[in-house]
Formats: sequence, C-alpha cells, structure tokens
Amino acid sequence: MGEHGPAADEHIREEEAVDVEWSGNWVAGRLGVELVGDGELRELLGLALRRNPKRAHLLVSNVLGKHVPQRPSVVLGVGFELGERVRNLLGEAESRRAVVLGYAETATGLGHAVADGLGVAPYLHSTRRPVPGVAQAGGFEEAHSHATSHLLLPEDPDLLKAPAEGSPSPLVLVDDEFSTGNTVLNTIRALHARYPRDRYVIVALVDMRSEADRGRLAEFAQEIGARVDLVARARGTVRLPEGVLEKGRSLVAEHDAQDAGPVASGSSAPRPPVRVVLDWPAGVPDGGRHGFTPVHRAALEAALPAMGARIADALGEARRVLVLGFEELMYAPLRLATALEDATTAEVRYSTTTRSPVLAVDDPGYAIRSRLVFPAHDDPADGPGDRYAYNVAGAGFDAVVAVVDSTADTPALHAPDGLLARLAGHTDRVVLAVVPSYVPSPTPHRQEAAMLPEPLRGPAFSSYAAEDVGWLLQDLSDTVLEAPTEEREEAIQSGGAHYAESLPVEYQPSPQYQELFKAALDTSATRIARAVGTVTETVLAERGPRPVLVSLARAGTPVGILMRRWAQHRHGLDLPHYAVSIVRGRGIDANALRWLAARHDPADVVFVDGWTGKGAITRELAAALEEFAAAHPECGPFDPEIAVLADPGGCVRTYGTREDFLIPSACLNSTVSGLISRTVLRSDLVGPHDFHGAKFYRELADTDVSGLFLDTVAARFDEVAGAVDAEAKELLAADRAPTWEGWAAVERISEEYGIHDVNLVKPGVGETTRVLLRRVPWKILAKRGAGADLDHVRLLAEQRGVPVEEVAELPYTCVGLIHPKYTRGATGADGTAVTAK
Repeated sequence: MGEHGPAADEHIREEEAVDVEWSGNWVAGRLGVELVGDGELRELLGLALRRNPKRAHLLVSNVLGKHVPQRPSVVLGVGFELGERVRNLLGEAESRRAVVLGYAETATGLGHAVADGLGVAPYLHSTRRPVPGVAQAGGFEEAHSHATSHLLLPEDPDLLKAPAEGSPSPLVLVDDEFSTGNTVLNTIRALHARYPRDRYVIVALVDMRSEADRGRLAEFAQEIGARVDLVARARGTVRLPEGVLEKGRSLVAEHDAQDAGPVASGSSAPRPPVRVVLDWPAGVPDGGRHGFTPVHRAALEAALPAMGARIADALGEARRVLVLGFEELMYAPLRLATALEDATTAEVRYSTTTRSPVLAVDDPGYAIRSRLVFPAHDDPADGPGDRYAYNVAGAGFDAVVAVVDSTADTPALHAPDGLLARLAGHTDRVVLAVVPSYVPSPTPHRQEAAMLPEPLRGPAFSSYAAEDVGWLLQDLSDTVLEAPTEEREEAIQSGGAHYAESLPVEYQPSPQYQELFKAALDTSATRIARAVGTVTETVLAERGPRPVLVSLARAGTPVGILMRRWAQHRHGLDLPHYAVSIVRGRGIDANALRWLAARHDPADVVFVDGWTGKGAITRELAAALEEFAAAHPECGPFDPEIAVLADPGGCVRTYGTREDFLIPSACLNSTVSGLISRTVLRSDLVGPHDFHGAKFYRELADTDVSGLFLDTVAARFDEVAGAVDAEAKELLAADRAPTWEGWAAVERISEEYGIHDVNLVKPGVGETTRVLLRRVPWKILAKRGAGADLDHVRLLAEQRGVPVEEVAELPYTCVGLIHPKYTRGATGADGTAVTAK
C-alpha cells in the first residue's frame, strides 16, 4: 500500500525543511488573514487567492496532491492513516459494514485512500460528469464552489442503503477541509432523508471551523437522530479581517498581468508525447465514480507493480518526474505514481489538474507559483471552459506523466493549445497514460434509455440559451403541420383525428398587440417575480436540495427557466431543467420519462407549468404517471405534484399565487416561448422509441420576445426578495390542499350556458387567451370591474369578432367559451373527435 503513518509524516517534515518560508506569508501579509491552530497546520496548508466571488482565499493543501506536487507516498499515506483512525473509532464489525463517500473534485483521491485505510469498505465519490444509462442516487450542492453540482452515480443502486435494522452501517464522508460544514451536513441531511442510518463519520485533512460553527455538529446530530463523529488530521481556523473579499478582488485585479506563469523558451517544436500502454486490469474501475469494492482493490494492487515498471521504461533517463492526474481522476494516477516510486530511483511527485481558477504569483511565500491554462478535454456536461495545472511550469520536472481516462483522451487533449502541448513547453518528455473509463453494466431499461437522443438545446433548437432548458423533443421544423383554426377543427371532427396531430397557424401579433404585451409585461413583472420566487422557495424547501425542474412544454417552459434563474440568483444553485410534452387524452411522453429516470432520481423531478385553469392537465399528469409507474416499475415513481406560477383554480398545492392575473407569456404563442410550437404526437412522425415532436420557428426571430420576458422579470428579483421570503414562509405553514373550486365553477358555467361539456369552458386569463389565439371562440365572460389584466383579451376579442360579456359572480378574472359548433371534435374529454349529434 505504500508508506503511511509515521513515515509519511517524516516526508512532510522533510519537504518543509527544503522550503523555509511558509507558503501563506504573501496572502497573510496583504489580506491580513491569520491561520491559527495546531503546530502542523502550516506544514499542511498554504494560502492563495481565488478567482471566485464567494470566497477570497484558498487553503492550499501540501499533502492532497491537487495544486501542489507532493511525494505520492505522502499523499496516499495521509489518507490511509485517517482511514486507520476511522477503523479504530468504529471497531472491526462496523468498519466492515461502512461505506466511504468522497467529494469531487478535490477529495476523490483522499476519500479513496481513507477507504484503503479502513481496509474492507466500498468507496464512492461524487462526480460532475453525468453518465448516460446510470441513474442518479442523489446529488447536492457546494455553496462556496465555482462549480456546484455533485451527482452520486453508484453502479449498485443499493450501495448507499443501510442494511436491516440492528446492523449499523456507518457512512464515512471525506473532504479535504471542514470549514463551515455546510456542504457535508447538507449531504448528510439529503442522504439521511432517503437512506437513513444511525451513524456518520466526517473525515477531513483539516478542521477549520470557527467557534460559531463548532456547536452545530452536535445540534445537527440531535436533529437527525444519529451519531456524527469528526476525524481530522489537524485543527485550526482562519481569521478574516473586515472587507477581505473586496481586498482579495483588488489583489487579483492588480496581479492579473503576472498570472501567466513562466513561458517556455526556445523556438523548436516540442517533442510529441510518448504513449505508454498500461495494461490496466480488466473489470477494475478507473476510480470511485460508480463504486470501488474490496475485490477491485485487490485486483488493482496485484497489477500495480507491472504498470509502474512500464511507466518507468517510458521515462528513459528522467530524474525528476511529475505524475499529473486529471480533475476527478485522482486515485488511479496516485497509485500509478506510488508504483513508479517503487520501480525507479527517480524523484517522483504527484498532482492533478483542476477546474479551480486561482491567481498565480511567483513568490516563495505564495502557494501557487505558476499555472498552465488549457481547454477542457472531456466534453464536460456544463460546456467548454478553461482548466488549470498549478506549480508545474518552472518546477524543474524533466518528465511529466499525464494520466487521463479514455473519455478525456480527445482531440482537445492533443490540440496545439491542449494540455499535452502546454506540458511539452515546460519539460523534456511528456508521457501519456490512459486508464480505460469504467462503464457500468446497464440494466435493460437503462440500455434502452441510453439509446434515446440527448435533449435539444438552443440556439440550434429554440431561441433560449443552451443552459436554460433541454428539450426532450424531436425537431419537426421541416414538416408542414399547420392549418387554419376552423379547418383544423372541422378536419379533426370529421376524420376522428387528435388535436395534437396538427398545429394551428401561429398568431402574428399586430403592432398594437405587441405594444399591449410590452405594457402588460412592464406592469406585471414585479407580481410575476414575486410568484416565481415564492413557488421556487416552496419547491426548494419541500423538494430540495437539488430538484430537477421538468416543465410541461411549452407554457411551463418560461416559468421553469425563471425558477431556475431564481435558484441561481438567490442560492447559487444550478438546477437541471428539461421540457417534456404532455397531451390531453394521451398522457405524458413516456420516452422522456425513461430518459429522465436513467439520468436523475425520479424523486427529485418537479413538474412545472404556467398556471392552472380547471385542473385538466393536473389530472392528466397524475393518471399518466400512475400508468407509467405500473408499466415501468424499474424506473421508480415520479411525484405527480405540479408547481405552477398561478393556481386560480385551486388545483395544486405548490404555487406562487392563487390570483387570476395576466401572465404576459400567455399573451403570445411561440414568440414568448423560445420560438417553439406546441407539441405534436402523430404516429407517422413519432415512433414508439421517439420523443414527441415540435417545431422551431426560426423565421419569427424578428418578433421574438422570449428573452425580453425572462430578463424583465428576472430584473425584479432583488426588489421582491423580502416579500418572497415572507410569502414563502407563510405558505409553507399554511394548508395548501387543492380545493378544486375552479372545476366546480366550470361545471356550473357549462350548464348555465347550455354547453354541457366542461372541455369547452376555459377558465382564467391564460386559458382564455389560448382560446382566442388557437381555437374557435364563442364568447368571453369577463368579471365585472376587471381592469388592465384583460386589455389584451378585449383587443383579441375585437379582432376576432367575439362578444365580451361582463359577469358579476365569477371566480376567475375571465372565462373563454369555445364555439359549440365544434363540440367535442377538438376538445372532447379524450381529445378525439366524436360524431356530432
């Protein structure tokens, strides 16, 4: 296993003896930051400046193997010794039932070494790399990080589940530092709700909690009813002066020009990298992303000496060697580095690349002396971006062994500005070692779901930004599906077609109507922002910590984007958001549900819509999800509760308001919904393994106000924050059970006006607007005294020659009635045509 315990400690002291000045002096002197605590603390930690608006300073570990090259035996030994301490704390019996969980990206190797020290514990680390076909067993956020979303993707879905009562199964959570404790405690809280157990152990290199935070651990343990222990190598705290964040920003700005690190000299082209064939043992994962068991550990140990010898042969006469891991891939490179230590007399160091942007200052009193910048080379889920290797340039390495997994062995890695080229400018020899990316064996339903396409995203599909929403739809933009409204309904009635098999001609708003929309938006933006904030806070409180937003295309999609923006603006959360199709009479897109279940925990999915009318879609969704659960029990149940901006019908319990007011996104069709049509379901276009379809109306870009709507509402978020906090608190304590008052009112109106079909009665401002834009309206019922919320309704009614009848007793602001001439043909309860009597 390499050196650990006292030998590793001796190596730390040996390293420090060479570098007399503490690598935190530069930051401490300029920011007034104090590092106080155990005598070993300054040996373990240096200081640097972050490029992060949430925290100015970075504690830079000298023994983690991330930012600072270190002897691999020291890095492994420190983690191994912590694992031995955990084993002594738990005892042999509980240690055998323990599961170790490490945090991406910094502590993936440390957590694995802790599991090695425990000896018999399986290991899992969080990841920021989603893997098709692998269901998510959990997820959480890291409040101060530059990249927050952590996924848990165990191959064994039962890995995190506690065994039967009476058999304690401790969960050991490993991070490099325990500062406020928020990340770890939030993780425990989320996992405890899903996989309750009676004991947790937190492991960290350093416990840096303030006095104010130290009492929280005991209170937290009492809150969840479990024992929570903390094991740390050293303890201390960071004392921060007033205004440290602003000072840090100023220092970063001041020294930005120096932050390129040493530049390679010479004009000759760098030598191409030497690729070494590792002969990685079959069936052994590349790390703990999907779980790493004691059986895997034994197989890896047996194969390490031969792999170390192969790397040594590829290095030639190199005497000072760096083994450089890759972001989350820390343990495999670490173990290859320890094997190389045993196979050569060369001086071996180990560190890894990172996502973290840190200022580099070439000063002996600063922890990050140089940096190399290169583009991401593993096609990350969150898009392209810069990656960094610190303290490599100028460190005197005459060979660097770059270790990546096969997913990251891409053209971007080998590009002229890629990592390998950057390394070649600062060393004589670059060796590339590729570890095969482990792909879990998918279950049949995951295999099928993995064959479904990835979501469509803007700007290729929709005018929304790619990060705003992923459309689980197929693109039918080149298919002619539109027909005039009257012809469409007649065709449906006479031919027995379904309303979702064609599209109405997109309404082209007049200049007067466009001005009315902008005026309505300006008037109602604050009210909408409040409703967005209130419903989002309710969702986070009841379905957190990291819900997956799934909006019902298309009316729900602008609301889903606004909820996502609120969570990002107020809480720094980057919530996933997808749009799916639901069709009355035919249910929700089952393939979209299968796709979601393969990539997220269905329990985390929150369905989002714009508003409720009488509650038809609410009932449709509940029935469709019940049917899906019966047909696909392996996927897990989805919660049928819909979160809406406005619930005037009293149909749901998660809403921003129950007022019936104008939501300007209801005023228009595609031009306020990312230029996307309503969804289409037709057997000759949508096969059994396809998503439902929709069109992207690129040709309407000149009249698109989708971004205007979002930006105008989001600009009011800060203004309504106080009101939202109060409203959300009040709502969470209130009885929000659905009353279905809207449905009762619709039944009464249907009978009073001799319609005798509730599906021809469309209550509320949003639904009435849809009637005027897409259907054949008969008349509009307007609540007497309704003001500007109905200006657009009155204008549309005038343009279409539809009478507006003012009514005193009306539970909604307005109600739209579809012309009885087209009874049930386009609007029947099952969505299909019925022969007229």
